[in-house]
Amino acid sequence: MEYTVQKLGQLAGISTRTLRYYDDIGLLKPARINSSGYRIYSSAEVDRLQQILFYRELGLNLESIKEIMTSETFDGTAALKEHREKLLDKRAQLDLLIENVNKSIQLTERKITMTDKEKFEGFKQQLVDNNEDKYGKEIRKKYGEDAVNKSNAKVKGMTEAQYEEVTNLEQQVLDNLKAAMETSDPASELAQKTADLHRQWLSFYWTQYTKEAHAGVAQMYVDDERFTAYYDKIQPGAAEFLRDAVHVYTKN
Repeated sequence: MEYTVQKLGQLAGISTRTLRYYDDIGLLKPARINSSGYRIYSSAEVDRLQQILFYRELGLNLESIKEIMTSETFDGTAALKEHREKLLDKRAQLDLLIENVNKSIQLTERKITMTDKEKFEGFKQQLVDNNEDKYGKEIRKKYGEDAVNKSNAKVKGMTEAQYEEVTNLEQQVLDNLKAAMETSDPASELAQKTADLHRQWLSFYWTQYTKEAHAGVAQMYVDDERFTAYYDKIQPGAAEFLRDAVHVYTKN
């Protein structure tokens, strides 16, 4: 079956403007242009649009989607299987959060009691899932499946106190990093305190700390624009400064 841009937009629940933009950037080209100048889409384009929308649902930007789908190694069937696994993970996360909310409601109505661990299960699972969505492929490639799975298990096993401590540590790293940058010296006392706080924060996620891994993560903050953006929101150059401070720290 064939569709005009308007009919395909109605079928997919997106605007014709979006479809035209996908065409303009080379992400989704129509099968042909008819004699009247209308874009015509076939079943192949419908399948491609479905995959694009799956990736959008998973939070990928259009540039990343285009890079993935125009790769010579792109496998549509494998992509659908990956989508299914991620959707199943999201469903499990939502089920856990719903259960957590239901228990909280019952708790406020004094129908049940909840342990501290139960209260935080959903939030810890969400933390793991968010990290997997954003950085899962990279960190699994860099550190291996076993290391990442053990790290995720450690996060899920956090107590309320540990969860609160790691959240506070993350903010302390950012606050101290901003103050340390005023010294312009990665080897300064304040910069080295920041690096040590960063080590403490990492230790909540890692089953084993090594200086080499710490230095490698700090380098990744500079090499990967997503990590760079997270730290540079403090001020430009923050990711590089933290990397340099950590490299000094791990050499001492």
